[in-house]
Amino acid sequence: MCAAVYVLSTVTGYVLTSALLLRCPSLLHRRKRGTFFSRHISHRGGAAENLENTMAAFRHAVDVGTDMLELDCHLTKDEQVVVSHDGNLRRSTGINACIADTAYDALPPYSCKLGVSFEKECFCEGGEDKRMPLLRDVFDAFPNTPVNIDVKVNNDKLIRKVSELVVKYDREHLTVWGNHRNQIVKKCYKENPRIPVLFSLPRVLQLLGLYYTGLLPFVPLKEHFLEIPMPSIVNKLIDAHGFDRSLRFIAWLADSLLMRKALFEHLTARGIQVYIWVLNDDEDFQRAFDLGATGVMTDFPSRLKDFMDRNGISKPQ
Repeated sequence: MCAAVYVLSTVTGYVLTSALLLRCPSLLHRRKRGTFFSRHISHRGGAAENLENTMAAFRHAVDVGTDMLELDCHLTKDEQVVVSHDGNLRRSTGINACIADTAYDALPPYSCKLGVSFEKECFCEGGEDKRMPLLRDVFDAFPNTPVNIDVKVNNDKLIRKVSELVVKYDREHLTVWGNHRNQIVKKCYKENPRIPVLFSLPRVLQLLGLYYTGLLPFVPLKEHFLEIPMPSIVNKLIDAHGFDRSLRFIAWLADSLLMRKALFEHLTARGIQVYIWVLNDDEDFQRAFDLGATGVMTDFPSRLKDFMDRNGISKPQ
């Protein structure tokens, strides 16, 4: 009897303490201090309004009023940090070659028409700008705009060169970097711990485990940004007839586990920004902000800006 009472009181105390610290994390953790706050994030510069990852896309997004540019980096054969999503050029240029095996000056231009990955049956037709820019071109053109860098390859030299560019352009306070692979994020953090990092996929899974076991309020977190998909958008991207029940169940389960307002509120209270990607319509924009997401990543910067203006969504003062 005494043992049962002891176990019950211990469990009750743990649950109550966890619930208290989940709501009031400042009792245990010092809030992370950030130098920028992003509501509006342009995915690959806004891949549905201009060719992805081009200077034209980035300029358009900045002109619209985006808070952050999201882009991807690879290393060319002559060791230039180029902005491109794919390591192979087939999808983007029609030429079957790898960026790592091609000198920057020999990179082919983008195709005139590219599919938009997160919008069903949507293609973007580009204008005159079809050149893959260098990361330094982006830093030169937008010195005050935060940039979210997806380091696409587990390459020590690429990581070092990205860090060197960030330092050279005095952008440690305006940059976040990482990848879904934990190895890459660890190397980024080791290379330059002054540049904030994203949660990798294994760390997201660990975060969820901590949250659902009640341990999250007790655990320190080195990351400054949680960047996660909204799994329910899968239903909009795949033809219902080609999407079997098991996959729909997995998407529903992932959505139920990830899209938790209490989790987002806890993280933001600790100074960790929460970005949800890649959302392209008003319904998903609204849901993300209702859940307490810090920001939304979109292929349609003009559409998101219009939604935010209509609904009075702005940066906190």
